[in-house]
Amino acid sequence: MLEALIFDLDGTLADTEETHRQAFNAAFIEFELWWDWSPRRYAELLRVSGGEERIRHYVDTLGLPPVERARVLELVPALHRTKTRIYTELLEQGKRPLRPGVANLLRAASDAGLKLAIASTTTSANVDALLRANLNQTPHLAFSVIACADQVRAKKPAPDLYNLVLSSLHLPATGCIAFEDSLNGLRAAKAAGLVTVVAPSRWNAAEDFSAADRVVASLEEIDVPALERLLGEALAAA
Repeated sequence: MLEALIFDLDGTLADTEETHRQAFNAAFIEFELWWDWSPRRYAELLRVSGGEERIRHYVDTLGLPPVERARVLELVPALHRTKTRIYTELLEQGKRPLRPGVANLLRAASDAGLKLAIASTTTSANVDALLRANLNQTPHLAFSVIACADQVRAKKPAPDLYNLVLSSLHLPATGCIAFEDSLNGLRAAKAAGLVTVVAPSRWNAAEDFSAADRVVASLEEIDVPALERLLGEALAAA
């Protein structure tokens, strides 16, 4: 029996990655680093989960002398906090919209009595900013659980976030469906035992999602009855 829907945030609920990219580049300028992550480079860097981890990975590709590398790595926590502040400001100015079909699916699931949850590798501040910008006018679309990167030890593709959501919901994986847009997210959800729907974004459409239970171009393609059938078929085949 379907009891809850669990959503990734960035790329799944909303196409926020371009806003993240702009915030990273603006933070780099504030710190006089003069790095510039192009859309192509950022798409590659998205294979690394977590903002601080992404910056550290990038630093390791620069071939910096040891002393300079150590200096830059010490800046990473403050740099990421600055990026988060800028990201929040950009969201408040532009109100990055939810992806097509998301609002209708959230509303239909809520009306059907399903619980809603978020499992996101971004920070709590970023989640709050996006939800305030998009859902203030629909307060009934409340999420029972919001699990973020700062609440677990390991980020996706580890299953920690999804395990936290399931334990907080007091539900088994067999009663829930996860929604993702990336390979790391898919791996995390499947590792937690979840039936998973993938709606790739423009940033990761080339990734291999063959392990997904269903791949859709948009969440407009799916509704609650279809999800109930998908869960039943997946569990019967297991």
